[in-house]
Amino acid sequence: MAFAAAALIALLPPFAETEARIFDFLSTVAPPPVAEGAANDVVIVAIDEPSFSEIGLQWPWPRSLHADLVRALRQAGATAIGLDLVFAEASKPEEDTALASALGPDTVLASDESLIETPQMRQFVRTEPLPELTANGAATGLAALPLDPDGTLRRLPAIGDAFARKVLATVDPESAHRLEGRGDALLQARGPARTYPTVSYYQALDPTAFLPPDTFRNRIVLVGRSLQTAVDADTGSPDTFATPWTIRSGTLLSGVEVHASVVDALREGRAILPLSRSASLLSIAFAAVLAAAIAWRPADRRTVIAGLAFVLLIFVASFALLKGAEVYMRPLAPALAAFGTAAALGTRDLAEERRRRREIVRAFSLYLAPAQVERLVAEPDALKLGGETRRLTVLFSDVRNFTPLAETMKNEPEKLTQLMNRLLTPMSEAVFAEGGTIDKFIGDCLMAFWNAPLADEDHALHAVRAGRAMLKAVEDLNLALKAESADPASVPELSVGVGINTGICVVGNFGSEKRFDYSVLGDAVNYASRLESASKQAGVPLLIGADTAAAVDEALGPVLADRIEVKGRSGRAPVYTIPPGPPIRVDERRRFDAMVERLILGEIIAANDQISDTRLKDLLLAYHDREQVKRG
Repeated sequence: MAFAAAALIALLPPFAETEARIFDFLSTVAPPPVAEGAANDVVIVAIDEPSFSEIGLQWPWPRSLHADLVRALRQAGATAIGLDLVFAEASKPEEDTALASALGPDTVLASDESLIETPQMRQFVRTEPLPELTANGAATGLAALPLDPDGTLRRLPAIGDAFARKVLATVDPESAHRLEGRGDALLQARGPARTYPTVSYYQALDPTAFLPPDTFRNRIVLVGRSLQTAVDADTGSPDTFATPWTIRSGTLLSGVEVHASVVDALREGRAILPLSRSASLLSIAFAAVLAAAIAWRPADRRTVIAGLAFVLLIFVASFALLKGAEVYMRPLAPALAAFGTAAALGTRDLAEERRRRREIVRAFSLYLAPAQVERLVAEPDALKLGGETRRLTVLFSDVRNFTPLAETMKNEPEKLTQLMNRLLTPMSEAVFAEGGTIDKFIGDCLMAFWNAPLADEDHALHAVRAGRAMLKAVEDLNLALKAESADPASVPELSVGVGINTGICVVGNFGSEKRFDYSVLGDAVNYASRLESASKQAGVPLLIGADTAAAVDEALGPVLADRIEVKGRSGRAPVYTIPPGPPIRVDERRRFDAMVERLILGEIIAANDQISDTRLKDLLLAYHDREQVKRG
């Protein structure tokens, strides 16, 4: 699609004009130097302001004066003389005779071509010099130059009798016919005005008096109007042209200097050939394919940099071909194709990213805190869908004695719903506050996990903090409910049990093709659920597994709560709880754990003088009562 669009746009005139401007810029970077001192180099004799001042005559000058110039140049050793002047009308007979006698096979006179348009026709009329001026063998060449639609001279004259070709043919006939008929051949501009060696007309009339020796020896000499001061491009004057150098200098080039450039281009074979239409289309297609290869992967900063570098490389390649092989590959259309391809793929990636963001927001807004969802949207690579193995911390919480509570409120389902919402809302907020993910609500049970979908190095610590915050939230809700009731004694006391375990799980999307949830599976999940159930028998509201206890040992100070039998595991596994308040000293906790082990084994703990912390003393008494109940 981008290839077709670029190929069609390249046919539009404004686009072609822009391509031409790019050629102007590239062709004038490091141009080939003008040769000086070799045979058949070009020297310009300028009809300029100093000459008008020295000669003291009005234009047109007498033709006998031009005859004197031709003789002086021939005597000075010029190999060819081109007069970029049109002598179409007769002057005084003696003047015409004087010029005719001076001209010969080594001279070329200019002819002109003009367009005549009438309502009935459109015709080119050619103006030739007087026949008597060519009687002695002088040639004529068409001095009119081919201009592009924007009025800039960029192309070599294609016709065989062009003025510069005729001048060169007097000394090098083979070179003069190079690229004849190729109207697309581009001129390699040599420089701005006065790039070529230039002398004033009056100096050339008497070179021995005004010029160094051998100024014209074995040189091609072109004579024409060449103002000493540069002509501004906005002003213009007769026989001046905009060239590729105009984009840099802002000035025009005289016609005789353009002819000098054409002579050099043909003599040295330095014309620039543009790529054929088929080759240009191939370059556009190649650029589109490479851009697609670069931008096919999801767009990121590296892709953008690579795309910009590739577009720049197209212009560099165009410049290299122009300077190295003298072939002009128009760079704008390939660059447009590359940009269009990259933009289309970038739009695809943007649409895909927005779709993915919507899916992430939709899928996780019910599981995660808003800040976590925003982080996932900002870092979608952090989300790996489809199932992966991770070490997670899983939390289960359940309302104690929910069935009797629901039974007492069976005739008031709306109140029961409101009560559960008031309970589960702060518990959910406790999960979100610690960066957890809510897996699901199962009636009065809440399941959450940490370290997925976003990584969390302290997932065990955050999970236990969330569990303690849940217990605090239930206490606050009980106080609020009593404060709202006219009979506080009749308000049921809410309590929850929390079980937390850390272990290897599989996390991802589970379900059918049409309905799935982001959830976790594994033995560590089942064990967390088992801990929540066992918390009631253990006589503590919060029960955590051994791996979780080890992860939070320094930060929260867990203590042994009980040993429980777990299906599929040998022996009875130790489980822990977190006493309220700040962490307890390590030595105190270790003595406490040793006493609990003895209590579990059936020993009678008569005194606990070794324990100084009041919280642990109260907990040890509760464990003692629990063990007594177990033994009947």
